[in-house]
Parts: sequence; C-alpha cells; structure tokens
Amino acid sequence: MDLLNINDKDGEYPPSYYAATAEHLDRFPAAKGDIACDVCVVGAGFTGLSTAYHLAQRGYKVVVLDAQRVGFGASGRNGGQVSMGQRRDQEELEGMLGDDHARQLWNIGAQAVDLVRDLCQKPEVRTDFHDGIIHTAHRKRYHQEHYGYVAHMADKYGYDKVRVLEPDECKHLVNSPAYHGGTLDMGSGHVNPLELVFGLARLATNAGARIFEQSKVTGIAEGDSATVTTANATVKASFVVLGCNGYLGKIQPHVAQRVMPINNFVVSTAPMDPAEQEKIIRNNHAVADSKFVVNYFRFSDDHRLLFGGTETYRYKFPKDIATAVRKPLIEIFPQLKDIKIDHAWGGTLGITMNRMPHYERISANILSLSGFSGSGVAMGTLSGQIAAEAIAGQAERFDVMANVPTIPFPGGPALRSPLLILAMLWYSFRDKL
Repeated sequence: MDLLNINDKDGEYPPSYYAATAEHLDRFPAAKGDIACDVCVVGAGFTGLSTAYHLAQRGYKVVVLDAQRVGFGASGRNGGQVSMGQRRDQEELEGMLGDDHARQLWNIGAQAVDLVRDLCQKPEVRTDFHDGIIHTAHRKRYHQEHYGYVAHMADKYGYDKVRVLEPDECKHLVNSPAYHGGTLDMGSGHVNPLELVFGLARLATNAGARIFEQSKVTGIAEGDSATVTTANATVKASFVVLGCNGYLGKIQPHVAQRVMPINNFVVSTAPMDPAEQEKIIRNNHAVADSKFVVNYFRFSDDHRLLFGGTETYRYKFPKDIATAVRKPLIEIFPQLKDIKIDHAWGGTLGITMNRMPHYERISANILSLSGFSGSGVAMGTLSGQIAAEAIAGQAERFDVMANVPTIPFPGGPALRSPLLILAMLWYSFRDKL
C-alpha cells in the first residue's frame, strides 16, 4: 500500500477547506527525459520548496520532484499553527541534551517562527500571520506546571511573550468547560498552510527553481553525482535533499526506521458570524490542549472553526472523518453540537520517537530533513533554509539539529505500527484519568 494514493486520488488535492478556497497554482509538468541540476529536491512541501527557494536565491540550479502536487501532503492539510521553540519543552530538552544544546535548539525554533512571519509579508505568500497560541490544560494538575514554565522561559531565556492564563481568563478566551487554565504565547501564531506552501512555490520558481509534479521518485543512486530516477526521467544532481516527511515510503530505509507516518484529521465548520466567533475563541488566537493526542483549533479568515483531533496509525483513513472529529469537537465545545461541518479531511505526517525533527546526512551529498511531529509549519519551513545553508557550506544549524539523537522505532517498519497502537491506547487512557 502506498500512502501517496491509498486515501487520495492521483493528482488531486484532498477535500479540505484549504483546497476548496485557495487560489491554486497552474499545474507543473511531470519530469521527462534526462535532467541535470545542482540540487535535486524530493518533495514539494514546506521543506522541499523552502530548500529550493533559498538555494535558487543563491544561484543554484534546483529541480523539485513531487509524486503528487505542490502542497499535497501534510504541508497543505495541517492546522496552521506556528509555535515558538521545538516540539519538546525547553526543560525537557535541557534534561535530554544539556543547557547549551537546548538553548541552540530554542534559538532555531524562534528563527523558524520569524521566517514564517517574514514570508507572510511577501506578496507571493497570500496568507496573514495571526499572533497568539493558547495552550490549555485539560487537567487541573497540568495547570500548575504553567507557572514554572513561564518563569523558566523568562528567567533563563529572556522570553517574555508567554504568560499564564488563570482558569477564569482561560474560560473567557476559550469558551469551553474542558480546560483548567493555560498559557498565552504571543510569539507564536497561525497561518493558512496551503497558501503558505503555494507562496513558497511562487517564490522558488520566481528565483529560478524548476518544479515537476506527479513525478514519483523510484530510486536514488549515490555517488559524486547522485542519480534520482522517476518513471519517465533521470535527474543528475550534485546534491539531493529529501523533504518527504510522512510520505518517504521506501526511498531511504535508514530514515524510515526513525520517521513513522501517522494520520491526523481536521474538519471545518460552516462560517459563523464574527460575533459568534468571539464567543468561541476571543481575539482570533489558535488553541492546542495538553492531551497526548492533541486537540488543536483556530478560526479561518472567513470565520469557520478549523478543528483537528484524533489520530490513526494504519494506512487507511476512517470512512467518516467528520463523525470521528465531531466527537472531540463537541467534547470541547458542547454549544456547537448542532453546527454544520462543511469539510473533513485527513493527512499523513511524520513523527519520531522523541518528537524532535530528524536531520541526517545519508552521504556526503544527500541530506534528509523530516519527522517534524506536528511542528512542520515552522520547523519544516526553516529546515529548507538550513538545508540550503548546509549545501552552501554553512552547516552549523544543520549539525545542531542532527546532533539530537533519533532512535529507531521498535520493531522496524513491520511491527512499529502495532506497537505504537498499543502505546497510544495507553496514552489515550492516561488522558482520561
């Protein structure tokens, strides 16, 4: 089974709110014949297109190959949240890696948000950056941790854009009975992810990169000049960058042992009156809660609630995504039990065992950057800039990320899904305790 088409039609975007409302790009051709370039990028999502854009700006001849369409994968389907830092809290990273390495990772995570915010100022990128993410506690005991976290970030990192929300203020901002306080991070924000990835494609092509769609890579031969093959093309390149995330497949087995695909699901409601929107989430902030299987939600610019929740670890999506996601939506917002759902879709992302991105030099001239574990809007976009730097000979940030150890999933590709399902059942049970 191939994740590229088991749940989707070849060459077509999913039935998402984003795909239904975006200003689509013209189709790019499929790759054919013999092609030569400096860098061949595999994957036309945040990482691949950001790599192409930043390399083309430097004068490199870049070719991007995508098995489907630009932004077809997780980059064009996600919740649009752009969070400061890394997927793991700084205190956890300090314990894992030491203070110096953790501080470098914080700086990189902050640079990722800055990059997305800057890109949203460019005319090619047709989405605004909206400030503010609220992180909510679904258990009272979790709220107590917020005080220490906010103090730690202020004292040790000088970060003063996050503050504690007491339960009453949290309820005022997020009109849900499910939460017991939280934090408001005004350094983070949210965007329309498909518009961001379309904007990156415009920027990359304007800078001289060539994009080929429906050009699935069938093999990569290493060498001083690497050879990337598709069904109808052979690409010779001095460097190769893999930006495939959850759709890596069997292209690179060593990476596949460390980056596992999982499915996540999102719905969009019918549009609300702006006053109704304010009664659900004030000030147009995004929200993510403390559950292990996170509920995340925000409003679109046309006042639809975009709500993400539930995960699956098998290849196939549920037959009725809307019903599956409506359940946690109503748990969070019981006042919306009768609201109409206009769009429901799923997508595949890549996770790692430690929920940190996996950077790897496959060989001297082949790089892989993936496993963003739900933080791909910011870190996936910055990873392209970092890959471009590494190819140009400035590998400091690449090495900071690559020096975070990523262990293989137990059981390898054959057994990792059943083992993860057992683990997720435990975490789902823990969420309810």
